[in-house]
Amino acid sequence: MRIGELSRRTGVPARMLRYYEEQSLLCPERAENGYRAYREAEVHRVQQIRGLLDSGLTTEIIRRILPYLDRPDEIHVHPECLTPETEALMRGEAERLQQRIDCLARNRDAIHAYLAAVRPVAAVREG
Repeated sequence: MRIGELSRRTGVPARMLRYYEEQSLLCPERAENGYRAYREAEVHRVQQIRGLLDSGLTTEIIRRILPYLDRPDEIHVHPECLTPETEALMRGEAERLQQRIDCLARNRDAIHAYLAAVRPVAAVREG
């Protein structure tokens, strides 16, 4: 299938599919005319990539673990793929995600505090 069809079936824009190729996450064949030719299995591969990206993993980490994924419809990582280098990358990524979570929690709390402080003032104005 061509890139437009893969895009339609996965909901991932063609531009992102090209980016996945640049990042060595997808390796389509090339037709004589230079067009990308994707296999049926690439639909599931793109869904896996999206799931991993949505979970916050970087393309570098995904590139390392993608060869070890068991089946196209499930994401199971084999212990064999956890080299010391990959483990260090993943621990760093987990720390980065925790920092983002902490920042988001502080922002949420600040918004709630602001609303609590403003709500009584707004109620007085309305009353």
